[in-house]
Amino acid sequence: MDVRKEIETAVAQPVVDIAPLSGGCIGQVYRVRLADGQTVVVKVDNGRNPKLDIEGRMLIYLKENSRLPVPTVLHNAPRLLIMEFLPGQSHFSAKAQEHAAELLADLHNVTAPAYGLEWDTLIGGLHQLNTPMASWLDFFRERRLMFMGRMAMDAGRLPASTLSRLERFCGHLDELLAEPARPSLIHGDVWTTNVLATGDRITGFVDPAIYYADPEIELAFTTLFGTFGQPFFRRYEEIRPLPPGFFDTRRDIYNLY
Repeated sequence: MDVRKEIETAVAQPVVDIAPLSGGCIGQVYRVRLADGQTVVVKVDNGRNPKLDIEGRMLIYLKENSRLPVPTVLHNAPRLLIMEFLPGQSHFSAKAQEHAAELLADLHNVTAPAYGLEWDTLIGGLHQLNTPMASWLDFFRERRLMFMGRMAMDAGRLPASTLSRLERFCGHLDELLAEPARPSLIHGDVWTTNVLATGDRITGFVDPAIYYADPEIELAFTTLFGTFGQPFFRRYEEIRPLPPGFFDTRRDIYNLY
């Protein structure tokens, strides 16, 4: 693929400058300056089964259904995704963490009739099965833990004995987790490099893996790589208090996924 030519065709104007960016689990990422002065981010996937349009569709969904700051999608196709460039770095002051908590708490107020989503998404490069279910515990057991476990075993990454242990563990989820009050829309992949901040304000969230879930699975994921600390959780709980036991038990269960 002639990247420059493909971009120019998609946006109907010349490319002035193009430079590679780090990040992204799939394909190549570029920072591109266009003739009209606009700076955009371009993702290109030359693989055998390109799926960049799923990422674009997720960003559009968040833009249309929430107030979470995400880049505007300018062109969306399986091999070529062009979106607004958002300024910022992945370093978060205490105030920025508080702002992130406010933004995610607001996102988690967006609800739906069932857990999952009407279409499947991706987390990184992995297929994320979202066929809706009325019960969160059933969804987490079947669509998350067991689905991912079977996929890992089929890929030779998980021994059959470990999958059997996972299946036995899933049989006890009802004793460890409770049904949430309602499904919440989540970003699905909140870790350091997928969040941007300037000073004390969050400027954007990128690379989503959306579906409707127990929002605690989102909060658990932020602790997996140390994305946010106490300022984030303190502010989040001021807005949406967490039932006891999240840090002691439920966080680690959700991070199995």
